[in-house]
Amino acid sequence: MSVMIGIDPHKAVHAACVIDGNEVQLAELTVRSGPRQVGQLIDWAAPFDARTWAIESAGGLGYLLAQQLLARGERVVDVPSTLAARVRLLGSGKSSKNDANDARAVAVAALRAPSLRTVRVEDHVAVLRLLAKAHLDAGRARSQACSRLHALVNELIPGGISKEIVVNQARSTLADIEATSVVQRQRLQLAVELLEEITVLDTKLKCSKARVATAVTASATTLTEMFGVGPIIAAMLIGYTGDPARFPTAGHFAAYNGTAPMEFSSSGRTVHRLSRRGNRTLNHAIHLIAVTQIRHPHSEGRAYYDAKIAAGSPPRTAMRALKRHISNRVFRHLRGDAAC
Repeated sequence: MSVMIGIDPHKAVHAACVIDGNEVQLAELTVRSGPRQVGQLIDWAAPFDARTWAIESAGGLGYLLAQQLLARGERVVDVPSTLAARVRLLGSGKSSKNDANDARAVAVAALRAPSLRTVRVEDHVAVLRLLAKAHLDAGRARSQACSRLHALVNELIPGGISKEIVVNQARSTLADIEATSVVQRQRLQLAVELLEEITVLDTKLKCSKARVATAVTASATTLTEMFGVGPIIAAMLIGYTGDPARFPTAGHFAAYNGTAPMEFSSSGRTVHRLSRRGNRTLNHAIHLIAVTQIRHPHSEGRAYYDAKIAAGSPPRTAMRALKRHISNRVFRHLRGDAAC
């Protein structure tokens, strides 16, 4: 008998529930998170030969458990938390928020949604995603530190630092400041500490960029052949896309990254609007490619953009069309790389 095992993962415990093809609950279990969690779950599920594990947020709290089950030869699917919540409220008949009901809702969602993503053993794609995320986090941390430094220096000297933070220039500026009070001395000290923090982040970003470049080269991707795609953007595109085979067409990929317009219709009137959905990191990477291409007159993207403007499209509409065009090209590269 084929069964679906839903798991509601948490940091301390995991709740599991088994249902058959008619959504009849057959068993349930709660195990504590720890070294024995996988063994306990597999021993408990041993009577059910044809089983599939459905884990809520297999890329989040359920990540480690999902990978451990895969290592034991189990089949695992990823259930989005929003889908499980809707099933719990509308489909299960049990709206109480507890682990047992959540686990059953996860199982029902996986049973009735055959297009869910099958979790795979992590490979080089996961490495690129980790490196890209670490680089983006370090970049955001530097931007925040620079903003705080600008604010502090602006309170020390008129006009503050008028341009982008350059460590050597900022250090020279701080060295020329004469603090005239206790408050000013404290503010200057904090500014110096922020500058040292920026120096550390600059070194971290330099090392991170080299590490990402090495990983992208090892992936043998053809994405870097596109104008405006360097190692960082290539790592973002590969890492945050995952397996390109899960997108049947370029349109599905565009919907996932937010470059496909959304249709709104009411009373016979249909309009298409900018999509704010989808993976925003992928959307950001595609936007950077589009901006880079527009800035260079000899690029293919600039020619495409100019043709849209000449046809009467407003600049924003032309930019959205270019991003969709780039999305299609990225998808072709990703599919081609996966085939090789």
